[in-house]
Amino acid sequence: MINKIVQSMADLMSGIKDGSVVLLGGFGSVGQPNALIDGLIEQGAKDLVVAANNAGAGHVGLARLMELNRVRKIICSFPRSSDPVVFETLYRAGKIELEIVPQGTLAERMRAAGAGVPAFFTATGVGTKMAVGKEHREIGGRTYILEEWLKGDVGLVEAWEADRWGNLTFKQSGRNFNPLCAMASDLSLVQAQHIRELGEIDPDHVVTPGIFVDRVLHVPYGDPSGF
Repeated sequence: MINKIVQSMADLMSGIKDGSVVLLGGFGSVGQPNALIDGLIEQGAKDLVVAANNAGAGHVGLARLMELNRVRKIICSFPRSSDPVVFETLYRAGKIELEIVPQGTLAERMRAAGAGVPAFFTATGVGTKMAVGKEHREIGGRTYILEEWLKGDVGLVEAWEADRWGNLTFKQSGRNFNPLCAMASDLSLVQAQHIRELGEIDPDHVVTPGIFVDRVLHVPYGDPSGF
C-alpha cells in the first residue's frame, strides 16, 4: 500500500546529506515551508546550496539557516529585501556565495530539470553580466544564452492538501515555486495543511501528482485561509 505520509519531522528529514542542493518553495514568506526549514535546521545538514526566490528576512526560516553557517551558496532572484540582515552580513564578510538568476529563468531551470531537459536558450540576461561565460546562439535573428537545468537533491515544499499517495493541491499564490521544486528534486519533502483521504481531492485540482513526491508531513498552521 502506497503511503507517503510520515509521522514525525525526523522521519521526513531522514537522509539529507551535507552539501545537498536544496530547492525551496515560496515567494517571500507566501507558500514558504517554514516548518521544513526548521526541521532541516534540527536535522543538522550543512554546506548546503539553497535555491529560492529570495535570501530570507529577519532571523527566522532561511535567514536562520544561513545565520547558523549551514548554507555555502544561495541561488536566488532577490538577495536584497526590506530586511536581508543575515544574508548581507554574511555576503559582505565573504562567508556565503551568491548566484543571481532572473526569476523567470530560475523557474524555468527548475521546470526543465523536472521535465528532463538539461538546458535551454533564453534571451533573458543577454548583454548583461549574467551572460558572461555562457554559450550564445543566434536563433531567428535574435541572440540567446544557454541556461542549464537546476536539479535539487532535496525539495522543500508547502502544499494546501495532500493524500497518502502524495497528490498535492496549492492555495492561491502559495503555489508559486512549490510544484517546480517538487518536480526538480530527487527527494521531495512536503508539509501539508490538510491531509485528505484518497478520492477526496478532485483530480482536476491536483497540481503535483504523487509521482513527484516522496514524503508528506501534516503541518496545520495559521488561519483557515492558510496565510
